[in-house]
Amino acid sequence: MFRSVLLHMGHAAMSQHLNLATLASLPPAIAVPTYAREMLRPGILHIGVGNFHRAHQAIYLDDLFNTGKDLDWAILGAGLRPGDAAMRRALEPQDWLTTVVELEPGANAARVCGSMTGFIPVGDTGRAIVDALDDRAIRIVSLTITEGGYCIDPATGAFNPEHPEIRYDVAHLDAPKGVFGVILAALKRRRDSGAAPFTVMSCDNIPGNGHVTMDAVAGLAELVDSRLAAYVRETVAFPNSMVDRITPATTDRERTMLAERFGIQDNWPVFCEPFRQWVLEDSFPTGRPALVDVGVTFTPEVAAFELMKIRILNGGHAAIAYPAGLLGIHFVHDAMADPLVRGFLDKLETEEIIPCVPPVPGVDLGEYYKLIARRFTNPDVGDTVARLCLDGSNRQPKFILPSTRDRLRTGADVTGLALESALWCRYCAGTDDVGAPINLQDENAERLMAAARAARNDPAAFLELQEIFGDVAHAPAFRSSFSKAVQTLWRDGTRATLQMYLNNRLV
Repeated sequence: MFRSVLLHMGHAAMSQHLNLATLASLPPAIAVPTYAREMLRPGILHIGVGNFHRAHQAIYLDDLFNTGKDLDWAILGAGLRPGDAAMRRALEPQDWLTTVVELEPGANAARVCGSMTGFIPVGDTGRAIVDALDDRAIRIVSLTITEGGYCIDPATGAFNPEHPEIRYDVAHLDAPKGVFGVILAALKRRRDSGAAPFTVMSCDNIPGNGHVTMDAVAGLAELVDSRLAAYVRETVAFPNSMVDRITPATTDRERTMLAERFGIQDNWPVFCEPFRQWVLEDSFPTGRPALVDVGVTFTPEVAAFELMKIRILNGGHAAIAYPAGLLGIHFVHDAMADPLVRGFLDKLETEEIIPCVPPVPGVDLGEYYKLIARRFTNPDVGDTVARLCLDGSNRQPKFILPSTRDRLRTGADVTGLALESALWCRYCAGTDDVGAPINLQDENAERLMAAARAARNDPAAFLELQEIFGDVAHAPAFRSSFSKAVQTLWRDGTRATLQMYLNNRLV
């Protein structure tokens, strides 16, 4: 295995640029690959090389390669967005190496991950990715394209054939610009040449992410050629997965910390919590790396694990995000130290979210929540409230509203969940409780802000965002609780509203 020692290095002036030439001379506190990097061969093409992927899938493979196994399953990076091009520019001079720092309080540790061997140039179209997928050695295409990247109708959770990206690729499958157009064009080439299809593995936080990915690829195919759609449904594997690791965004703070504490200059390092989990459905017809040897759980019960994680962890993040944002709290661990924010999270989870999470094999949901809460309080992670507030129009329909919908079906109370939605509404108005501006980072920011400001006088105006709320918006119990919460937030402020909820007076 790799060598690993706890950190504490000298000053930035002593730091070295990360690349293959300097790998052997890095400070001894840094864990480095023990395998011969030149022996690696790509077997996985990954689309969306962000922080989470490099802290998760890439690390599991790095662990596996350090055992000497499966060196033909290295990662070839790919992307279609400007952010992907920026990542490629950052990693190329580092020979695709990444420094990953695990933030255990009082015992931070760093390692260099070498499981990615290249990154396809990012162009105006995905032709270069389609060409790369002609290589029969690529047997898995994996994805981290965010929850908003799957061309889903937020209100129904179903594939949206009218999504602009889908419509473009239907007309331009020879030069697609979207992820699913690229995948479909490559699968079509493989079918036409008689080659076996690759497996498509989503690693995003979506319930049934394998099914959702198949619906997107097959749905696009149906718009192109029904025979191609049948080929996708009958021959291509889309395993479901659950992935978990808290991984904040990288800023100059992290780059400076890496240089000062570890003596490494990395253009885009990754800082993350020590905890990680990966649960996978074992559906890989053309093979897979022996990930079970490095801690990946293979089970047909992935859906149960994924639902648990999305409702309790991702839903919990949403519950923290908006009250903390309105109170001007910057870091997640500081939000957890605030009695009202923590009290809201605990009450919401135990009374409304966890009771509608189905049983998970071998897991005590109460103990799982305690683990989640401990992870949220890790001060070294430095996760920001602003990151949790990102992209609410895509996250709320996946992380919060399904719990609301489940409780409404059984006539159960939704006071806390309605308050969470009201806090999001109030946040979307664009100012916090003291009037400071909020930078609303959401692809639908303009519409959200207009609806949220109208909701100050007419709370139902926010519920008219039908593509987000769907049938939940029409449930009398939800509308009533939501309206009261919005009015109370504007009249009394976030702290008073949270206190009323904790005292069971927000009814």
